[in-house]
Amino acid sequence: MDLPLGVEDRMRAALPELTRAERQVATHILRHYPVAALGSITALAKAAEVSTPTVVRLCQKLGYRGYPDYQSALRGEVGAMLESPLVKHDRWAGGAPDTHILNRFADAVVANLQATLSQIDHDDFDAVANLLADPSRRIFAMGGRITHAHADYLVSLMKVVRPEVTLLSDMSNTWPPALLDMKPGDVLVAFDIRRYENSVLQLVELAVEQGAEVVVITDRWVSPAAAHARHTLTAHIEAPSAWDSTVSILVLVETLLASVQSRTWAETEGRMKRLETLYDRSRFFRRYR
Repeated sequence: MDLPLGVEDRMRAALPELTRAERQVATHILRHYPVAALGSITALAKAAEVSTPTVVRLCQKLGYRGYPDYQSALRGEVGAMLESPLVKHDRWAGGAPDTHILNRFADAVVANLQATLSQIDHDDFDAVANLLADPSRRIFAMGGRITHAHADYLVSLMKVVRPEVTLLSDMSNTWPPALLDMKPGDVLVAFDIRRYENSVLQLVELAVEQGAEVVVITDRWVSPAAAHARHTLTAHIEAPSAWDSTVSILVLVETLLASVQSRTWAETEGRMKRLETLYDRSRFFRRYR
């Protein structure tokens, strides 16, 4: 038996049947899902440049009694999305198909990647790459309990591409010295996925006070830190596991690295040659006969 459509899927399915104004508000919600519809109906209508009755009609066409009913369903789904690993495991395990976990997990990862790439705005992505490639800006990166590894990976390779790249610890007692040297125009790349972490939000707020440009890489439910970001890149992360999959985030990081490298190749090529010389002199890598 088919499962009932969720709020987002129901809205996407209804798009062809909506009026121009209804489609305008639906598109706005989907583009900023779910944050756009968590506030008041007045704020949503203003942001989507439609009237409040248009929002009500959209909700009714989707099968809800009105905006409060629609918003209640949305909040319920958001609450489920932010569940602990134990609850997430119980939810997917009961209805898991009989195919091998390798196939099920791979299918989920591929679907996440396709959904992520389809929703990334190319202009936003290019703008982030341009920020990271700008030699006049220093780059800082940090992540949360799980995503700190992505920040570490980004910094490790970005250091080869260009100078002035720093990994910030998730320990708050190390932030003041880093913030002391952060100046207007510098870039902070912050990673944060559900369950969103207060430490990421706090550092982002402090960096903005220093004049830094913030890039937030998050999931499709959007970290609160994104409210302070100049650019936000979102990824789909659901997987048949107690933990979310961060494969799509890794692809975004590696694609950003490739994009920055192409923009800075005149300098990067020389840096890489000098680095290889240093590796050779230090006998860092094993040699095979």
